Amino acid sequence: MLSSTGVTTGVVVSEAYVEHLTGQGHPEQPGRVTAIVERLQADGLLDKARRITPRTATDEEILRCHAADYLRIVNEDVTEGLHRLSTGDTPLSARSPEIARLAAGGLLAAVDEVLTGRLRNAFAVVRPPGHHATPKKGMGFCLFNNVAIAARHAQSKHGVGRVLIADWDVHHGNGTQDIFYEDGTVLFFDTHQHPLYPGTGAATETGKGAGAGLTINCPFPAGSGRKEIIGAFREKLLPAAQAFRPDLVLVSAGFDSRIDDPLGSFKLTDEDFAELTGIVKEIAAEHCGGRLVSTLEGGYNLAGLASAAASHVRALMA
Repeated sequence: MLSSTGVTTGVVVSEAYVEHLTGQGHPEQPGRVTAIVERLQADGLLDKARRITPRTATDEEILRCHAADYLRIVNEDVTEGLHRLSTGDTPLSARSPEIARLAAGGLLAAVDEVLTGRLRNAFAVVRPPGHHATPKKGMGFCLFNNVAIAARHAQSKHGVGRVLIADWDVHHGNGTQDIFYEDGTVLFFDTHQHPLYPGTGAATETGKGAGAGLTINCPFPAGSGRKEIIGAFREKLLPAAQAFRPDLVLVSAGFDSRIDDPLGSFKLTDEDFAELTGIVKEIAAEHCGGRLVSTLEGGYNLAGLASAAASHVRALMA
């Protein structure tokens, strides 16, 4: 039952997310979440949303997407005092595994709010990001795959059948793709710059076995923007969602596809993110009662990130 106050959108926020320390000058810095929260507050959007308190994701919840050996490696790397994850290019600090569990758990808390009907949609302002984390490897600033863990949680706890994951980060969500590549219950749609890290996401990568045809990659060259990305969402995602009929929509909301981001060369604007949000809302409204949860992935120009995230939240509330 939606809130009697008329609040339909939730935002996951926590001061704890700044405690994942990445080192001086690193683009995936604690200030990313601070910049977003301050902008949402300044624009009056936090006051119009329900603040969702994150919880810690359990081993059981993480192991639905990640191998037990990988979980052991993360813990051992921190115990040994490593400042970089041994499986890939992800910074570590003493509290990183704890905060990464809280990032995944923030998304789980948002999913619970939406799937129990207390909210229509939600945005999780969490870090570290997650879409590069594969079952056996953390990489690309990511430890645990937050959006994938959320999809499995929706299925395991709430009985959701089909989940759509749309990823508009400038980088390909290789970890999410790997986790669901042979899965017939998850449609994964990804627009990304190519060539660019991590080098995956060719249009020919379309799924396998039960998941054949359920991975849709849309690689675009540097300099692409509204025409290409919004065009792909309208021309490819909308018909795919119509055929798939998702019971829940999840979004890997990476704002490094915005113009002037230091790690990407796409040209999306704040207005474009509002339109992308409108498209995934349209899908959710048609197929699953508006149930949509998005999570922060990339975005490294702090002012641009904050502005784009505010545009996204404003569109969620519309």
